[in-house]
Amino acid sequence: MYEKEIELKIRELPEDLRKEVLDYIEFLIKKYRNKEAGARKFRFDWEGGLAEVKEKFTSVELQHKALEWR
Repeated sequence: MYEKEIELKIRELPEDLRKEVLDYIEFLIKKYRNKEAGARKFRFDWEGGLAEVKEKFTSVELQHKALEWR
């Protein structure tokens, strides 16, 4: 839909600005892919992973331990 309009506008630009447009398009593509990839990576499959220690430690104690490890 917009391809022809974009192409016409790009042709009006001087050569150095065409390069900037190309760089910006590549930036947008990477940005979109990174957001998409990041959204797919976040999962909750770790939930309940510390169930065996819930009788030994409170959540606050575990938070303190995590801070120590960092």
